[in-house]
Amino acid sequence: MMQKKLAYEDFVEGSTFDLGVKHVTAQELIAFASEFDAQPMHLDEEAGKASILGGLSASGWHICAMFMRMMCDAFLLDSTSQGSPGIDYARWKKPVLAGDVLTGRSTILAKRASRSRPDLGFVTMHAELFNQRGESVFELENTGMFFTREAVA
Repeated sequence: MMQKKLAYEDFVEGSTFDLGVKHVTAQELIAFASEFDAQPMHLDEEAGKASILGGLSASGWHICAMFMRMMCDAFLLDSTSQGSPGIDYARWKKPVLAGDVLTGRSTILAKRASRSRPDLGFVTMHAELFNQRGESVFELENTGMFFTREAVA
């Protein structure tokens, strides 16, 4: 197995990860909504325009899924991640519409070694996604669990 580059020790408070770029398409919004959140504003452009969202919009849960993919591609898949005990909060701040282009960043807020498992540490992060106009559309804070470098050596 190839050794992962980012271990618990590599996460530095205040450091930021760029989450890349995600182009949001109508087809993916409809596909996700059809399976998981079949509300009209997520399935039909006209219904979306008639709603307070202003157009065919992503389900909040789809935004979470897009964020997770962006985080995986940016750094998580090349880390010793062992998952997360949960999230502190998620906020959907503005609608994500078909045609939007999302960018994001994840900032390390704090970290602490596990008291019960010396091979594991907890890293608290704050993440935010922005649309092509620079407007914050999504915000999340969570803690991830990462093996130490020694644990994977």
